[in-house]
Amino acid sequence: MQRGGVVYILTNYTHTTLYTGVTSDLLFRMIEHREKLFPKSFSSKYNVNKLVYF
Repeated sequence: MQRGGVVYILTNYTHTTLYTGVTSDLLFRMIEHREKLFPKSFSSKYNVNKLVYF
């Protein structure tokens, strides 16, 4: 049985940085980005948490 995946693109609020990711649970992954659960990650460092495409 295959699991579905989602490609998503995030940006910061000034639209100067893009982040592209792949996940099987978009809602959970967005919570991880917004709560900055990984403080040394790219998305935390550049405050990338605005979903622009999935």
